Amino acid sequence: MTAPTVPTVATAPFPRSGAGLPGSPDLLRSVFRQHAAGVAVITGQDDGRPVGFTATSLNSVSADPPLLSFTIATRASSWPAVRDGEYLGVHILGEHQRELAGLFARSGADRFGPATGWSEGPHGVPVLDGVLAWLVCRVVARVPAGEHRVIIAEVVVGDPAGEGRPLLYHQGRFNALRD
Repeated sequence: MTAPTVPTVATAPFPRSGAGLPGSPDLLRSVFRQHAAGVAVITGQDDGRPVGFTATSLNSVSADPPLLSFTIATRASSWPAVRDGEYLGVHILGEHQRELAGLFARSGADRFGPATGWSEGPHGVPVLDGVLAWLVCRVVARVPAGEHRVIIAEVVVGDPAGEGRPLLYHQGRFNALRD
């Protein structure tokens, strides 16, 4: 008895358009521009003042225990709060919050100025108004990864009941879902 033959699929000759770029930051950035990601804002406290930043690296890690992860550059202005803080806020933004996402992404911006609705939440964490969902999490690990840290945090409390549709980040811009 002979083994059945497996059909082969023709592939384009190598290199394809854009292929052949050496492993580099530019290659990674250009590939991930093709990946749509949800938009979150991470908040914390730094010496009693609220801090925060926009993140598109948010991931669910484990359901039991409930863990999530995100990354932050060690040169980011919010890094000291993430490095030293025990609790952080994680906010899932809606498509109606493009301006808020941009505000928290801009270096030197007054992120918690009069235009930002927020209140102090559990464990003193700033909780933003009008988001699709929010969590307060306890940091359980800070893992070195190049010039960044992967933060792993355990969910403590939150609210998933916001209304609207999620904001996405794609091709270097904040976007809404299309039907």
